[in-house]
Amino acid sequence: MRDIPGAWHRTVSGAGLVGADGAIRPTIFAEMSALAAETGAINLGQGFPDEDGPRAVLEAAREAIANGVNQYPPGRGMPDLLAAIAEHQERFYGLRLDPARHVLVTAGATEALAASLLALTGSPDDEVVVFEPFYDSYAAVVALAGARLVTVPLRWPRFQPDLDELRRAVSDRTRVIVVNDPHNPTGAILTDEVRTEIVRLAERHGAIIVTDEVYEHLVFESPHVPIATLPGAWERTLTISSAGKTFSTTGWKIGWVSGPEDLVSAVLAVKQFLTYVNGSPFQPAIAVGLRLGDEFFRQISETLRRKRDLLGDGLRAAGFAVSVPAGSYFTVADAGGLGATDASAFCRELPARAGVVAIPLTAFTTPERRAEYAPLVRFAACKRVEVLSEAASRLAAAR
Repeated sequence: MRDIPGAWHRTVSGAGLVGADGAIRPTIFAEMSALAAETGAINLGQGFPDEDGPRAVLEAAREAIANGVNQYPPGRGMPDLLAAIAEHQERFYGLRLDPARHVLVTAGATEALAASLLALTGSPDDEVVVFEPFYDSYAAVVALAGARLVTVPLRWPRFQPDLDELRRAVSDRTRVIVVNDPHNPTGAILTDEVRTEIVRLAERHGAIIVTDEVYEHLVFESPHVPIATLPGAWERTLTISSAGKTFSTTGWKIGWVSGPEDLVSAVLAVKQFLTYVNGSPFQPAIAVGLRLGDEFFRQISETLRRKRDLLGDGLRAAGFAVSVPAGSYFTVADAGGLGATDASAFCRELPARAGVVAIPLTAFTTPERRAEYAPLVRFAACKRVEVLSEAASRLAAAR
């Protein structure tokens, strides 16, 4: 890879996409989805729903297209969507935002995260603290920014950080603490004690908190609590979310970031040179979605909770130990009881063995910690009930 420019080299290396021979390999998600298509296996690996979102949202997008909303939107986003995001934050969390100053629409949460980290870091001395295992784009963007990734492990089965390890990870070199809550891939929700300590450490060391809250409405036990609502947090927090998970529109790529004006403006300065703008007809449609009644938001949580339980019961019947998720699409299971010592190899064999695709948790870890997560596998519950039932039957039959 000597001829590849440095930033690209850092990015693919940081994402674990470079093999021992220097060749660039596909992500585990692309590989496993291709394997599902090739074998006819049920794909419980990649986290996308197999059902459409609410009709009102879909119809609003069709109407926008028919009415000519097909050209560049304003750089910050369409005013109605900016207003709907601000209304949502006040309605659910009591956060009062100025739509014109505190909100920015992005090409999904992934772009919001990338633009935030690129805006806030840039020196090899800058450190970004993340909880491990982590959504794979975090390491890639930190590498692209030229910063250093520092991880705090979340361990089976509760996947909560040890506070002493968190304190050792955060220092005066820390520019950003990334908080993914509810958490992908584990489905964990951080405790109040952990959230409070994150804010205290950020204040002490002058760090910015960047939160990834895309599963905010897919929680099962108690309402979501954004870190930005904690005392002392708003001034140093960028809150990121998106429409994809809440409204089953992952392909639309409508996300947003909210927070203090100076931080949001810094993100905008980067975002305008990434995608510039995106998704004109989808923006008014998501504004409709964010204004749906409380029953919609209760229903999507309850529906996914039932799917979580169905998947968990099936995994236990098939011989897995299960960590019960408190939120998100995902359930992590320990395949050690089935003789697995390497989840990566286990997941590559599973389509032929059981007709089901899953993702090894090691796909979300640094090489140094892969041994800690070696037998753990992530399954996605965001599929139709009949699909989950069939997957459970296949797994049990293959035991």
